[in-house]
Amino acid sequence: MGAVETTTLQDWISRFGAAIAEKREWLTELDSAIGDADHGANMARGMTAVSEKLGAGAPTGIDDLLKTVGMTLVSSVGGASGPLYGTFFLRMGMSAGAVTSLDGPALAAALRAGLEGIVARGKPEARDKTMFDAMAPAVDALDETLASGASVVEGARAAADAAAAGRDATLPLVARKGRASYLGERSAGHLDPGAASTAILFATLADAIAGAS
Repeated sequence: MGAVETTTLQDWISRFGAAIAEKREWLTELDSAIGDADHGANMARGMTAVSEKLGAGAPTGIDDLLKTVGMTLVSSVGGASGPLYGTFFLRMGMSAGAVTSLDGPALAAALRAGLEGIVARGKPEARDKTMFDAMAPAVDALDETLASGASVVEGARAAADAAAAGRDATLPLVARKGRASYLGERSAGHLDPGAASTAILFATLADAIAGAS
């Protein structure tokens, strides 16, 4: 597979929304331990709004698709996750531009732009116990896999594996950002819900790309 089409990214968004709905209670349980107990509900509400918005009219290109997703999440999701995920998709769309397909490097650049948007908004660093701990390794893994000459399918799977490992690595960490940081040492021993939903984001991306190949 040489390029990722708009339809593949639409499938990604659809798969992500379905997976968030399926994992809603789990994400809420994670958040109830160290946050406001609303991450699952907030993300499910946001992705339902995204589905409704995209169902009302087909996007004209990748930038239109991703910017629509981003703006919908910002306007419909409460807490920190709406602005962060919204910024991620908005920055991805800005990087992609008005095109209908992305090759591996362009996809990697768009995902990195999304990551940089999250960094600009939330100022996370490695081991803060946030979504950054899953997303940064995923984006790095995609870059490294593509640089080795692997396909975008292989790169996306490597990114998904890295995101899952990053999620799991948040378990022993003491939170240094967000609501969880108020708990201090008591935040250790719990997975970060944002890292958990980020792992779902990259798993569904890998599945969508593999399904289109």
